[in-house]
Amino acid sequence: MKKWMRSIGLTSVLVAGSLLAACSSGDSGSSNGENGSADDVVEITLSGWGSSPAEQRIFEEIIETFEENHPHISVNLDIVADQYMDVLRTRLIGGNAADVFFLEAFEAPALMETGVLEPLDDYITDEFNVSDFEEPLIDAFTQNGTLYGLPKDTSTLALFYNEDMFEEAGLEGPPETWEELEEYAEILTESTGQYGFGVVADLARLMFIAEAKGGSVTQDNLASFSDPSVVEALQPIIEMKQRDIAGAPSDVGADWGGEMFGQGRTAMMFEGNWTISFLEETFPNLNWNTAEIPTIDGENGSMAYTVAYVMNKDSEKKEAAWELISWLTGPEGMELWAGAGFAFPTRTSVSDELGLFDDEIRGPFAKATGYATVWADDTNLPIIYNNFNNEFLSAFLGQRPLDEALEEAERVANREIED
Repeated sequence: MKKWMRSIGLTSVLVAGSLLAACSSGDSGSSNGENGSADDVVEITLSGWGSSPAEQRIFEEIIETFEENHPHISVNLDIVADQYMDVLRTRLIGGNAADVFFLEAFEAPALMETGVLEPLDDYITDEFNVSDFEEPLIDAFTQNGTLYGLPKDTSTLALFYNEDMFEEAGLEGPPETWEELEEYAEILTESTGQYGFGVVADLARLMFIAEAKGGSVTQDNLASFSDPSVVEALQPIIEMKQRDIAGAPSDVGADWGGEMFGQGRTAMMFEGNWTISFLEETFPNLNWNTAEIPTIDGENGSMAYTVAYVMNKDSEKKEAAWELISWLTGPEGMELWAGAGFAFPTRTSVSDELGLFDDEIRGPFAKATGYATVWADDTNLPIIYNNFNNEFLSAFLGQRPLDEALEEAERVANREIED
């Protein structure tokens, strides 16, 4: 996740994978049916992407715990080393995809539309309590009222701020509104000689801001970011850059926002929870804190990046596949995974159990899961994403007015979609 956000690229660039084979009978442990007799072990496969060695080791241990508690199921874990979505699509077309696999919200709309995913509504019982999941995260894997995936974890954005720079500027506590953010950015820039606010000029970070005034980045599977409401919402960022109180990581030779903040080149930055461990490990002497992102017109906002477990519609072991999905996304399995600290749980009860809402550093990220804009809700988002980024950057760098840049981006994106 950290590597992905450094590139600030398509969520689909998150390469890696993990594959899993397991065996078992269905939810009820019935002695007959697709899963064989009670003495049989059903082998199923789980595909995902690789991550850090520590993450992979913990995930493997969690799968082992599942198998210990479900001895009738054996899980084969396969790590897709690169180009995960390309590999997955090839396997789906070839009819040899895993029974269960990871699916990012960014890729979900297009894949749900193809009919290759098994709807999960008929598997879910009242006891499973799907209402315990944060609503925006469930919605990301729902299409036309049908649920196709259960979110395994999530990451969100919050405000990182440098407490020493705030003290130097005579500021107490983080800004709570966008107007205060702009005021603080100016004061901090003047007092510290560094940027008051760091900006990653990327739709994956800016979508919630772009839609804060009632506009929409996409509509009917087409780009719609020339909407005056979108332009109005994003214009303050352009103006902060023009006033030289906001800058991008590239302005200071940094690769990504966390590095820019860690180097003390900006006093404030919207970044994800993956930045916490990066700062602790790389800049242990930095004095910093986090807060919820300042409100815009009184409304909270953030971005959420989430991944779900989904079931292959062609799987011949659906009962065992559901048993695995339901355990991994149930309170026990999710607490084991989220408790490792790599990502945040998608169930409110698990966040409560882990004390995340009350955690000084992690609390703002946990709270954001309930209102964040999920990074994906359109089958053509990859095309829209690329064109937005190209033209927004030109406006951010002062090469053309924002309204003209977004008009051009929308025109080109929709032409590509129609072609």
